[in-house]
Amino acid sequence: MPRECCADGLKAAKLYRNPRESQHWVVSLNGCWMRFPAKIGGWGERRGLINLRGQRLQKVPLWLAFNTGLLEYLQKRKLGRAA
Repeated sequence: MPRECCADGLKAAKLYRNPRESQHWVVSLNGCWMRFPAKIGGWGERRGLINLRGQRLQKVPLWLAFNTGLLEYLQKRKLGRAA
C-alpha cells in the first residue's frame, strides 16, 4: 500500500485521466500521485506513481470516480481530522 498523504481530504484531491488509458484514474493528493483502476472498488488497488513523464493527463471532476471508493476514503479522512 502506498504511504498515506491526504491531509485536507476533498480540497487537496485532484483527479486526472489519460485519454489513451481510460481504464485507470490518476489522483493527486497533496503532492502524492496515485494510479488506480477505473472500476467499482478500484481505489483499493491503488499504486503510487513516481514518473509522470509521458502521461497526457487531463483534469476531470472528482465526482467521476464516484464508485471507486476514492470519495469515501477522502470523506473518512476529512471526518477523521475533524474529530
